[in-house]
Amino acid sequence: MSTTTEATTESLQPDLTDRIRGAILSGDFAPHQRLIEADISARFDATRAAVRTALMNLAGEGLVERLPNRGARVRAISVEEAIEIVEVRMGLEELCARKAAENVSDEDAAGLADLREQIRSAVDAGDLVGYATLNQEMDRRIRELSGHATATQLLERLHAQSARHQFRLAYHPGRVSQSGPEHIAIIDAVLARDPDAAADATRRHLQGIVRLLSELP
Repeated sequence: MSTTTEATTESLQPDLTDRIRGAILSGDFAPHQRLIEADISARFDATRAAVRTALMNLAGEGLVERLPNRGARVRAISVEEAIEIVEVRMGLEELCARKAAENVSDEDAAGLADLREQIRSAVDAGDLVGYATLNQEMDRRIRELSGHATATQLLERLHAQSARHQFRLAYHPGRVSQSGPEHIAIIDAVLARDPDAAADATRRHLQGIVRLLSELP
């Protein structure tokens, strides 16, 4: 392979990892499903070497598991493990919420206030898909405002691992009417520049997720 081709493959690699990750999180690849390099290569129009590297990246994130002499498959996350992930997230997200409240600027606050109203509208309309997207955007903004690179990196990995269970919870009866006000409370605390209130609201929200996960069949 020429140096130019290697450089091109290297530059495309993060995108391929993102695309395969997206397929796993959206359910295109099911838990325990074998990930055959030739099939993925054809699906994403990528080289076998690029696919192999992407799968290694995703194994490092905990989304894929390598099988001795059998390639790779989508790693299944049990409810028990999902609960542990949320418990770990709790400390990290409290930290990010606290720092976001300390760091938020007037410009940031205006954007958060707009997002708050979008969340309220989605809840009132019963728009589950829209609400889920806004929820992800809120989480992203809090992490961004925190300015804590290490916590952000860890949280992004943990969110990816528990995404399937989060999706199940999003459609749990009455979940949106409960979690919507919880998210709004987090935003309100950040807007008030109250670190303790932001951390408390975040902890209460995640404790609710743990309770719901423990009730899943």
